[in-house]
Amino acid sequence: MITLLMRYSLCISVILYRKMKVLLIDVYNYNKGGAETTAANWEIDEAQEKAIQVWAEQNGVWIAEAENWLKDNFGPELAHGAEAKVFCKMGDSHVVKLRASIYSTLGRALEAIALHNYLFPETIMRVVGFTRDDDGLFRIILTQPYIECLRLATKEEIDLMVSSKGFHDNGDSLGVNYISNRLYLEDMHPANVFVESLSGKPVCIDCIVKFR
Repeated sequence: MITLLMRYSLCISVILYRKMKVLLIDVYNYNKGGAETTAANWEIDEAQEKAIQVWAEQNGVWIAEAENWLKDNFGPELAHGAEAKVFCKMGDSHVVKLRASIYSTLGRALEAIALHNYLFPETIMRVVGFTRDDDGLFRIILTQPYIECLRLATKEEIDLMVSSKGFHDNGDSLGVNYISNRLYLEDMHPANVFVESLSGKPVCIDCIVKFR
């Protein structure tokens, strides 16, 4: 089933990138009562969710009652964080995540996935579908390689990893947020950065990343 989902993921991601690019232009500035007005983030987000849901339903990647479907097809819930629920069967090479957006709009959330994949290709996230949970919250369904965790990374190991990608500590005294010339990289605490068993190197499984 993982293989079947991943077969469509690259196509979905490319199409979504193109759709969101157009949608951001169309929705960001809209005409209200004859005057040009800047849309609020919630208005942009609502319009993007509606457009993506219509597209997903038309293309067979809208999954109703996704949580039960994931448990039936991919095993029990492995972990549950503020942003995502993670499902995986013993021995699978990938996990499946039911991910809510913590970004201002759905477009920003999809953009963050693309940025994560650029920075951390070893833990590439592949979008395979969309759903809403019981509370009506829009969620992205994605796959990610299963990482065998040797241990959690240290602050020094994380600093070294991100510095090789052009980031440095942003100086906010939290120790988990970084900055580069063009990007913010946040929430890089040890629970999101594992030392992988085979390579012995730190890998990022989750983060917040966005343009400055």
